[in-house]
Amino acid sequence: MLVEVLTRLALIVAVMVVLGVGVFAGRQRLVRTVREWPGRVKAIAPITIVLVSVLLFNSVARQAVPELSWLIRKDITWAIYETEGDLILWLQAQATPEVTAYFSFIYIYGYVFALIFPVVIYFLLPNTRPLRELFTAYTLNYTLGLACYVVIIAYGPRNLEPELIQALLYDTYPQYQHLTRQVNRNTNVFPSLHTSLAATVAFQAYRTRKVYFGWYLLSIPLALSVALSTMYLGIHWAIDVLAGIVLGWIAVVLAARLVGRWSIYEAFDDAGGLEAMPGGRRLRSLFGRQ
Repeated sequence: MLVEVLTRLALIVAVMVVLGVGVFAGRQRLVRTVREWPGRVKAIAPITIVLVSVLLFNSVARQAVPELSWLIRKDITWAIYETEGDLILWLQAQATPEVTAYFSFIYIYGYVFALIFPVVIYFLLPNTRPLRELFTAYTLNYTLGLACYVVIIAYGPRNLEPELIQALLYDTYPQYQHLTRQVNRNTNVFPSLHTSLAATVAFQAYRTRKVYFGWYLLSIPLALSVALSTMYLGIHWAIDVLAGIVLGWIAVVLAARLVGRWSIYEAFDDAGGLEAMPGGRRLRSLFGRQ
C-alpha cells in the first residue's frame, strides 16, 4: 500500500510541477538550462550533499528523539492547550466535506509541491544563489527543528483529545496513514515543520519576486493553506504553527547570510588542495576545478 501511495503522490505532484513550470518559467529558461545544467549541478553540489546528509540523519535520529525527550521531560502540551483553548475544536466545528477535501489535498499534495517546485524553477535560473539559499534554509529547518523535538515534548490536538478532535485527513485519504506513520511522531509537533518549510518557501519566493513574481503571489496563499491545514486537520496547535513561521523566517535570514560567505572549493585549496585527499583528483574533475 505504501508503494501505491507514494506512486500516486509522485504522479500528481509531477503533473503539478510540469504545469507550474509552463506557467511561471517559460521555454527560454528551459532551453538555456539544457546547455548550462552541468555547471549549475556543480555549483549546488556541496549544499545538496549537506542537505541529503541532514535528511538521512534526521530520518534515523527522529526514531530516538522521543526517548531523549522523555529524559529531559519538558512536556508543554498542557501549557499550549491552556494558552489557546479550544481553537482547534472550533476550527473543526466549521468543517464541511468541501473544506476538508481542500485542506487534505493541500496537506499532502500541496505541501510536497511547495517544497519541490521552487527547487525546479530556481534550477532554471543562471544564478544558482536562490537555489543554494533554499537548500541551506531547508537544512537549517530540519536541523533546528530536530533540536526542538529533542528538547520539547508536545502532543498534537488529535492525540490529546482523540474523542473530540477528528482525524479528518484519514476520513478523506485513509490510505495516507501508511505514509504519515513513516514521517510523523506523536510527540514531535512543536514547531510545525510543515508550516516552517512552507513559510521558508514563501519567504524565499518574496526574495526572488523580481524573477518569479507569479510564483511569489501563489506561494503566499499556498503557505497559508498548508499552515491552516495542519490545524484544521487536528495535527498541530496554533502555537506550533506560529513557531513554524518564526523558524522558517530564521532559516531564510540565516541562509541569506551564510550562502556566499565562503567557498568549499577555496577551503580545500587553502588546506593543500583536493589532490591531498584520496581520490582528490577525481573530485576536482567532478566539481570542475582545474
